[in-house]
Amino acid sequence: MAEDKAKKTVAKEDAPKKAAPKAETKKVEKKAAAPKKAEAKTTEKKETAKAEVKKAAPKKEAAKAETKKAAPKAEAKAEVAKEKPAKKVEKEHKVERYVHEVKKSTNRVVRQYEDVAIKALMEKFNYTSVMQVPKLSKIVINMGVGDATQNAKLLEDAVRELTVIAGQKPVVTIAKKSEASFKLRAGTAIGCKVDLRGERMYDFFEKLISIALPRVRDFRGVSKDSFDGHGNYTLGVREQLIFAEIDFDLVNKVRGMDIVIVTTAKTDAEAYELLKLLGMPFRR
Repeated sequence: MAEDKAKKTVAKEDAPKKAAPKAETKKVEKKAAAPKKAEAKTTEKKETAKAEVKKAAPKKEAAKAETKKAAPKAEAKAEVAKEKPAKKVEKEHKVERYVHEVKKSTNRVVRQYEDVAIKALMEKFNYTSVMQVPKLSKIVINMGVGDATQNAKLLEDAVRELTVIAGQKPVVTIAKKSEASFKLRAGTAIGCKVDLRGERMYDFFEKLISIALPRVRDFRGVSKDSFDGHGNYTLGVREQLIFAEIDFDLVNKVRGMDIVIVTTAKTDAEAYELLKLLGMPFRR
């Protein structure tokens, strides 16, 4: 019995000594396996990184190609952006240098006045400024209708005919005083008149001297003595039929009219020279 107990105690004492080298071998194996696992992990990481780099390479090349393609577009946009402010500056520059353009008239009388009459009048009367040169101010056409006291329709016909001749609707004139000898009361319509200015004035003047007056029977020119002393000229027309706009079949009665040409001339000599240069056919 004593021997068996001694063997068991020896076995217990030898057991940890035998287990110790086994544990040490396991630790050594673990230490030896650790660097191998680390190396395997690093190699796997490197391989995955290389694979990712290879996969990303074509994407980078495509991105570079896109950037190269987009480069000229970006340059073009930059050029356009540079040009746009330049255009704005030019527009602002033009606005600053704005000059009012006067439309040149196509009327023959206006061109005759600007090209010939102004120079001739300045030389003859020794004007120091162009503003001193006389010019046409207005033309007044007056048609008296004394029969309108008995028949109001005659006044309507006169207004219609004067509208066609002048190209502008006339104003009906009214008697200011009552006259028993003419059977006239104050406020009664006895005629019509129209004032022409600007382009209509020049158009009527050209029509008068070029078309209407030459149609007068036995026409030998207009009188030189019809100036009023202040540079205005009055012309009497015996019938409205000399104007081409009037239809013979629609005329109920032949009527005359007074045409007053108002100028800015201070004397009759200046007004006569002005109208002569503009083409008025004065009697020789």
